[in-house]
Amino acid sequence: MRFLKNHHMEIHIISVLPELIESPFQHSILKRAEQKGLVKVFFHSLRAYSKDAKHQSIDDYAFGGGAGMVMMVEPIFNCIAHLKQSCGEFDEIIYMSPDGDLLNQKMANFYSLKKRILILCGHYKGVDERVRTHLITREVSIGDYVLSGGELAAAVFSDAIIRLLPGVLNDETSALTDSFQDDLIAPPVYTRPAEFKGWKVPDILLSGNTPEVEKWRLAQSVARTKERRPKLWDENE
Repeated sequence: MRFLKNHHMEIHIISVLPELIESPFQHSILKRAEQKGLVKVFFHSLRAYSKDAKHQSIDDYAFGGGAGMVMMVEPIFNCIAHLKQSCGEFDEIIYMSPDGDLLNQKMANFYSLKKRILILCGHYKGVDERVRTHLITREVSIGDYVLSGGELAAAVFSDAIIRLLPGVLNDETSALTDSFQDDLIAPPVYTRPAEFKGWKVPDILLSGNTPEVEKWRLAQSVARTKERRPKLWDENE
């Protein structure tokens, strides 16, 4: 298997059910990013690396008993080894896990500068611990809750990264003014009409006075951050 080398970034996603994750990448910003040649996303079915050619099993019962199935180490090892041989080393091999490092904007910024990332989606009761110990370089969580699999989490993680790549968004400053880019929540935004059912847009935004508008937006961002993310404000004050 040969992979394209002219993309700014490659994201490889290993999944038991790749069809669960393909759809988000076929629309909107993620689709445009790939069409522009800024990123290439590859989906890899873990079942293709099962030693059981007939049933393609990739999970088994946990040693010691207990409910649920565990993803086996061998298919995952084989898959990662094959991908390393096919396309080279990865900057990071990430396992999407509820107890991983919590995804935030700084992490997304960091990974948007990488060239090749591999993401492993968990399933069932998770993966054999030896995968986490010996094959994974970082574990990432999108929140303190459990999903049916890591596919949706991988899509969220990928979206947060891809939208930051230069040239993905039409407005070059758009990603830079997102919430959390400067450790502040974005200010409120309004569009036409200026009044609807008696609900009016703040006069300052209609004034045309750009410096005063920016002051207002900063004040709103600070106030919202203090109210909605007090821990974030305290950490960066």
